[in-house]
Amino acid sequence: MNMFPGRYFRLLAALTPLVLALHPIDLHAQKAKADGQSAPSSRRASSYEAQKEKMNAWTVGIAGGLIEGAPLRLAAEMARVVDDGPNLHLLPIVTRGATENLNSLLYLRGVDLAIINSDSLEEYKIQVPEIRRRITYLLNLFPSELHIFVRPEIVSLQDLAGKKVNFNTQGTAAAYSGPLILSRLGINAENTFIPHQVALEQMRKGEMAAVVFITSKPVDAFVRGRWEPGFKFLPVEYGSKFEDYYLPATLEAAEYPGLIKQGERVPTIAVPTALVAFNWPAHTNRYQRVARFVDTLFTRIDKLQGPGFDRKWKSINLGATVPGLDRFAAAQQWLDRQAGTPRASR
Repeated sequence: MNMFPGRYFRLLAALTPLVLALHPIDLHAQKAKADGQSAPSSRRASSYEAQKEKMNAWTVGIAGGLIEGAPLRLAAEMARVVDDGPNLHLLPIVTRGATENLNSLLYLRGVDLAIINSDSLEEYKIQVPEIRRRITYLLNLFPSELHIFVRPEIVSLQDLAGKKVNFNTQGTAAAYSGPLILSRLGINAENTFIPHQVALEQMRKGEMAAVVFITSKPVDAFVRGRWEPGFKFLPVEYGSKFEDYYLPATLEAAEYPGLIKQGERVPTIAVPTALVAFNWPAHTNRYQRVARFVDTLFTRIDKLQGPGFDRKWKSINLGATVPGLDRFAAAQQWLDRQAGTPRASR
């Protein structure tokens, strides 16, 4: 039996107020210590978020294309010229090719611009019926001329029916636009998709009837290559079947002196390669980003047309249109300011 119950309870009663008095002080001290530790962490988090927001606010993503292609090279050159630190940063993106860039623009996060072949819109007419209202163009960058190069025994487009015709590898302009163009011409060929270098050697051996190039002229393979008499380009006449996406073009003797006689020319068509943007509402940040990019690019276009850049820039006309699309509003406004008078948006 406990012999000191009264003394024990009196001692406990005496100590309780002291414990209660000291406990809040300890809690306050612990809280102050925790606050002191969390303050720098909170400031770091706040600084990180601010920096992230600042960098993203004026970063413009552009779907360029295959790493070895001209579109990605042009995108990289634009990025060099328009760079303005935190005020504007163009970010070129490697994709599966210019024909896939429209898909990236429509569905991939972070893509504000794309370099496309104009006829890639055809693929979306069914799944995105309003595609021409959702996409606008900034620039008609350059034309890619259609080259249908054939063996001596082929004398007309109709002779290609059932014959082996190569369109280069998948993801290239020729691989997409070539079969589409031949389909519009009513020609059902045996389509192949192998590297053009391989196909040209097969042509020499009689194993391939034709190759279809869609690229800016002149093409080195035809300028530097030695071809037996009879190898030639087939003419393709521009008409109503091509008015929606294409432009008339010619192949000249001066460009291909070994294949076209002096004074002659071969009519063909060209696929415009265009810089396009999503048609964002004017009050959105995405629109403002692209608008700032347009103003900077158009103002500095002379730098791209100088030494050290792709020669395609020298032939670019800021006012050139793109068949089937409306011009991005900020681009039209820039042109209007330069001209001093409003113009139509097409």
